[in-house]
Amino acid sequence: MNVPFKIDLTGKTAAVTGGGGVLCSYFAKALAECGAQIAVMDLKVEAAQMVADQIVADGGKAIAVAANVLSKDSLLEAKKIIDEKLGGVDILINGAGGNNPKGTTSMEYYDPEDPSNDLEEIKTFFDLDPDGVRFVFDLNFIGTLLPTQVFAKDMVKREAPVIINVSSMNAFRPLTKIPAYSAAKAGISNFTQWLAVHFAKSGIRVNAIAPGFFATAQNKALLFNDDGTPTARTEKILAHTPMGRFGEPEDLLGALLWLVDDKAAGFVTGTVIPVDGGFAAYSGV
Repeated sequence: MNVPFKIDLTGKTAAVTGGGGVLCSYFAKALAECGAQIAVMDLKVEAAQMVADQIVADGGKAIAVAANVLSKDSLLEAKKIIDEKLGGVDILINGAGGNNPKGTTSMEYYDPEDPSNDLEEIKTFFDLDPDGVRFVFDLNFIGTLLPTQVFAKDMVKREAPVIINVSSMNAFRPLTKIPAYSAAKAGISNFTQWLAVHFAKSGIRVNAIAPGFFATAQNKALLFNDDGTPTARTEKILAHTPMGRFGEPEDLLGALLWLVDDKAAGFVTGTVIPVDGGFAAYSGV
């Protein structure tokens, strides 16, 4: 992997939740390129193993660890494995998260006069499944809370520990159709600030990266039709992104490495860094 610049993470260990996914796999590989040992954590251990194997093939050190971020017992077991094999964690990347169709509406706007509201396949705000909404909140917020509880307790004993959460542009401005995800990511941004204050005396810096629009497996159905052509939603997204394109995973790495490096960002904590091609700055006119 070609990183935008090198920092020295020799002797450091990074645990990356959601490490088998598109964006977090890039995080894991970038940190490994800078010398860190990597624990690639994922509910799907096969996906984590593929990432770990790529890191090892490139000359790094990595292990795949099965972990459910919604289960403290699972995370404690994962921590035990990481401690035994890699000697504890200095850097925690809380990357696990996502959306669920049960927390998503079919339409951007609710029109009480629209006869399609009564169709079974149309989901209005009033049809949102509380269990689906709850799952989205749990996956994003509890899925950040629990790993932090499990790993940060020992991180306070290490030199220059760092936690990086993954927020979203939805946290700055909620997007239509996905109320649960937008609200959950707003919670992540707020929680990042809270953690930064809470851990300020203990030496842990806590920051977040807020990606703009990146084409991943999770949002593929919203962004592209079955034939690969862009949806109307994609056209609106790109029209509202001044740089006129989706982000690439590599676009996140500069912010990640800067935030992780204590020499570069040692006085930076409690921030949420947008990496969005100007989306949040553009008013539409």
